[in-house]
Amino acid sequence: MLDRHSGRMCDGLDGQTNPFMDLDQGSAIQAYYMWIDGTGQHLRGKTKTVLKEVTKPEDLPVWNFDGSSTDQSHGENSDVYLKPVAIYKDPFRRGNNILVMCETLDHEMKPHSTNKRHECYKNMVRCKDVKPWFGIEQEYTMFDYTGIHPYGWPANGYPGPQGPYYCGVGASRVKGRKIVEAHYRACLYAGIKIAGSNAEVMPSQWEYQVGPCEGIEMGDMLWVSRWILCRIAEEFNVVISFDPKPIPGDWNGAGCHTNISTLQMRESGGIKHIHDAIEKMSKKHDEHIVEYDPTGGEDNARRLTGLHETASIHQFSSGVAHRGASIRIPRQVDADGCGYFEDRRPSSNSDPYAVTNRVVKTICLDE
Repeated sequence: MLDRHSGRMCDGLDGQTNPFMDLDQGSAIQAYYMWIDGTGQHLRGKTKTVLKEVTKPEDLPVWNFDGSSTDQSHGENSDVYLKPVAIYKDPFRRGNNILVMCETLDHEMKPHSTNKRHECYKNMVRCKDVKPWFGIEQEYTMFDYTGIHPYGWPANGYPGPQGPYYCGVGASRVKGRKIVEAHYRACLYAGIKIAGSNAEVMPSQWEYQVGPCEGIEMGDMLWVSRWILCRIAEEFNVVISFDPKPIPGDWNGAGCHTNISTLQMRESGGIKHIHDAIEKMSKKHDEHIVEYDPTGGEDNARRLTGLHETASIHQFSSGVAHRGASIRIPRQVDADGCGYFEDRRPSSNSDPYAVTNRVVKTICLDE
């Protein structure tokens, strides 16, 4: 409903603690099953009561949902199965309650057409000996409860030009820090390998990093961290946008820069293996662009223009410490002669399963 004094939406408690959440729940556990819907970029979820403590996803039952309401089936054959694949501590309900990341399966119990995780997992198993590590930098933008007006921006017009906001401090430069801090702590509690956070170049735009994660863990953790962020923002009546170019014009877009390494790259002399991988990726630029946003490149085309610290979507490039390149080798990595490289092309709304799967197919499996 709309608060008649502030003019903003509230849920009745208006930010106050829910007085019923300290009620004893006995030995029962609330398991929040979440999955990626038919858009490939939004999460859905619902809660199931489990009668004993759970320590691994295999302990949980397969469940189902109405896929006709999520663009994943038709009404005459609507059930889609949910297969638990990863569990995390629930930072909202706490206690023994859990968050459950799920794969979707069709009515024949086969991977659903929207399930990108299944193939990613298989390929990560195939290349497990090279120990692929990933670290993803998730950028996002905050909007007010309407989802239209950037959070903290002037009611009419725009804030001052970009420059003072990146890693800034002070009410005139930073908006939404309470959400950022809450998200960071909630991820740590849940068991997400969050590595850092910072204010970004555009006001009300932020970034957090997850990793290093090996193999399929990268996709699982990033998706759950996104859900936690959106759920925390609910408490502040703020909308989180993962759109890669949320504000047209002379404003930075939002990416999901993906840092990549294999065991050979991390060892002495690994720079050679880094250059070899970049060479392989240069020959698969179009294939990567298709997988780097949920619309086959259409979303990223608004962002990868060659401006605002991006490379052109139409041309592959790489360089040391070059933030206008498709792929950047960090200066320290070049100096050390080993480490990792950063693929700057994935969009902020990309599916990390699709991104990391495409990476290992190119650099590890030669596919």
